[in-house]
Amino acid sequence: MQSIEKWINEINSNDRLVEKGRWINLTFTFGIGQNDYLFEIVEGKVISTTKRTILTRSGTFKIQGERNAWEKHWLISPPRDYHDIFAMLAKKLIIIDGNLTPFMQNLQYFKDLISSNRQSKN
Repeated sequence: MQSIEKWINEINSNDRLVEKGRWINLTFTFGIGQNDYLFEIVEGKVISTTKRTILTRSGTFKIQGERNAWEKHWLISPPRDYHDIFAMLAKKLIIIDGNLTPFMQNLQYFKDLISSNRQSKN
């Protein structure tokens, strides 16, 4: 697992991913264990991430999982049930809630954004 800063740099330097998300302008909450991060996306780029400290501040939707579940998802070759966020959802390894319309309308973008934190082969 990369640091949040390296992960955001990976997202924003991926021209295909940014192009795929060019119509996305929202903030969503991404939870790793007890820590929630607010990802502010403007035209497909993550322009800020902040650790959520005020519980009433939230995003349009939330994707949350335990640290060990995300660490398995972010392996170069994730094990069964950890390779895809919907497989993880079906096994109750993550929770997705909130206004899911923009999430579902841009599903591949968010799946690619999350998996872009996978370990590199280097």
